[in-house]
Amino acid sequence: MPPSRRTRGGGRGPYHGRMAEPRWLSAEEMRAWQAFLAAAALLDRRLDQQLKEEAGLSHPQYEILVRLAAAPGGELRMTDLAGALYTSKSGVTYQITRLEKAGLVRRASSPADVRGVVAVLTDAGRLRLAQAAPGHVAAVRGLLIDVLTTQQLTAVADGLGEVARRLGAADD
Repeated sequence: MPPSRRTRGGGRGPYHGRMAEPRWLSAEEMRAWQAFLAAAALLDRRLDQQLKEEAGLSHPQYEILVRLAAAPGGELRMTDLAGALYTSKSGVTYQITRLEKAGLVRRASSPADVRGVVAVLTDAGRLRLAQAAPGHVAAVRGLLIDVLTTQQLTAVADGLGEVARRLGAADD
């Protein structure tokens, strides 16, 4: 068997020696996939634009401030923050550096682990978040929540929640 078809342990891959025909998407499945891609990209773009114009923050920076504000003591280990935001450690480090330069967060040594670093929300960061939140919530409502019926919102939450749960379980 060629190496490309072997698993890491040297065993056979899921195709058992031959490539299986792909399960192509039906028209309805393709419609759902393309709608998801378009809505996710457009929603992220609009929310990022709203936050930059009204609060001087990017969407990822806003989410960092939200996670820190919700954490005990307003602080999280950088690795935990990356996990909570579903992003890389380098991506979080980049955003934290920008937030630190703006005085919205600071870094500190982790009290639990000498090698670890925590991001800590500053008073200025808490204030910026409080100023940004009302406009952001209004944008989320106007662009997503209020556009959907209760049944559609439940279906989106259930369906995407299940996808996130399975992908999260696969990463564990």
